[in-house]
Amino acid sequence: MPEPARLEVRKTYKLFIGGAFPRSESGRTYLVQGNNVALASRKDVRDAVVAARAAVAGWAGATAYNRGQILYRAAEMAEGRRGELTALGVPAAEVDAAVDRWIWYAGWADKVAQVYGGANPVAGPFFNLSAPEPTGVVGIVAPPDSPLLGLVSVVAPAIVTGNSVVVLAAESAPRTAITLAEILATSDLPGGVVNLLTGRVAETAPWLASHADVNALDLTGVTDPVLATSLEQAAAETLKRVVRPPDRPVDWTADPGLARLTAFLETKTVWHPKGL
Repeated sequence: MPEPARLEVRKTYKLFIGGAFPRSESGRTYLVQGNNVALASRKDVRDAVVAARAAVAGWAGATAYNRGQILYRAAEMAEGRRGELTALGVPAAEVDAAVDRWIWYAGWADKVAQVYGGANPVAGPFFNLSAPEPTGVVGIVAPPDSPLLGLVSVVAPAIVTGNSVVVLAAESAPRTAITLAEILATSDLPGGVVNLLTGRVAETAPWLASHADVNALDLTGVTDPVLATSLEQAAAETLKRVVRPPDRPVDWTADPGLARLTAFLETKTVWHPKGL
């Protein structure tokens, strides 16, 4: 007798919270190109923020060199899964650019404090030193027009300086985002530094913007002007720092510059008397 045809196992793309891959607490999914993808809820947003907050102290307290090593490891792991990423429909050139982007930001890990901090000249017998510090928990709406390179370009500069992030993946391209999360989960990145939620941005973004334990918000991926305005208003209630949506399409292949690297940094200035 002929062997029965084998049924292909359909992958369920889950959320990425606290270094683990849970299903949505709501149990909901939606279908993307024949695959089940978790549909995040308000409770999932809260869980992700809790995980991100718990990770801040350890990640910000790590040496800049160590953070750079981990981002470089993410580049290595992404390079190793190049074929899987291209099979998801990501152009090979975009995969290569995303790998290079991880490396570029990894190189800045132990240099940004020297460029944006230093000793200030003051009158009197004092040392006056300024140093950049991470803002804390950053909420990010991922850009839908570049599911890999754009995603890396908003996540890497936020975490390399010591922030933790809660990312709302593009609703139309969640598989690439979760595959990136799988890469990060095997890159020595501490659990909770990156948390990634899939589903409907219009449903989850308002809860992220209004959450009192989120310190900053990157709205780069918000394409609806009405939603963007409401998110900014919600963020203002808790005095969040906000990166507004771009007013023109972003060329993610261009030199990223340092704007995103410094967008979620605070400057601490310390005075200390000089010895006699």
